Amino acid sequence: MSPMPVSEAVYGIPPLELAAVPDGAVQVSPLIPGSARLEDVAPESLERLDVLAPAGTIERRYVLALGLKALRPGGRLTALAPKDRGGSRLAKELTGFGCTVHEKARRHHRICVLARPDLVNGLDDAIHEGGPRHIENLALCTQAGIFSYDRLDPGTALLLANLPPLAGSGADFGCGLGILARAVLASPKVTSLTLVDIDRRAIEMAARNVHDSRAALRWADIRAGGLGLARLDFVVMNPPFHDGGAEDQALGQAFIARAAESLRPGGSLWLTANTHLPYEAPLNAAFKSVALKASAGGYKVYEARR
Repeated sequence: MSPMPVSEAVYGIPPLELAAVPDGAVQVSPLIPGSARLEDVAPESLERLDVLAPAGTIERRYVLALGLKALRPGGRLTALAPKDRGGSRLAKELTGFGCTVHEKARRHHRICVLARPDLVNGLDDAIHEGGPRHIENLALCTQAGIFSYDRLDPGTALLLANLPPLAGSGADFGCGLGILARAVLASPKVTSLTLVDIDRRAIEMAARNVHDSRAALRWADIRAGGLGLARLDFVVMNPPFHDGGAEDQALGQAFIARAAESLRPGGSLWLTANTHLPYEAPLNAAFKSVALKASAGGYKVYEARR
């Protein structure tokens, strides 16, 4: 892919009161469907970049390094994060890349502003460490920042242990790396499977991990609806329940509602979740029958029939 000419960009959605992002800035977050890729911005082309930095160390350093690579010498970088979600490390990490940082604290955030120096160091190592890779314990392609990117999530493991062979057309909501999808597609009676995730990186890795002509991949926000899925025979999912670090049970409730809308009468939803999450009420409200199929290790699996 040829480098993308951009002069101002923003990664994520920084709080308006903390960063005055230019109106014309191009969004480059992988968590906002339809956004451009920071990886595709031409080197040393940006005049300005504003970054709401990720909490994970490897992912955060990857984004900062990509941003510094994309900025022209003298270009302005504003990077901020809650102090307990990586913000307290921002200044040290940017200094380690060779930058002179002006740091301030406001509203429980650390805000770092700098002009990109002529010479920066350590970018390639950080980009390599945070980029796509194949890991042996999963035998899959993955990338830091994707949900459970370096291990099999226990909830998914419980669902895999209890999921029967499925048939017909279906969807995997919040597909991640494609682990559930690979198990579903092991059934020859499955005719099609749509993998949906809000994380572009997950869709890119799932495309590498799921080699099956019955699979279609969609980078989309399930909460927003408009997926165009109808009369499905089944949906499988391990819905998220954190948004920006805070628990948000409405995420799982939205996934359940979208699954009910997408299934045909008699279609089935297979869901795994942490035991403490109260999904029974929305399941019973949207489905004709709900059955607890497994409960172990702090996780539960339900089958719900439309």
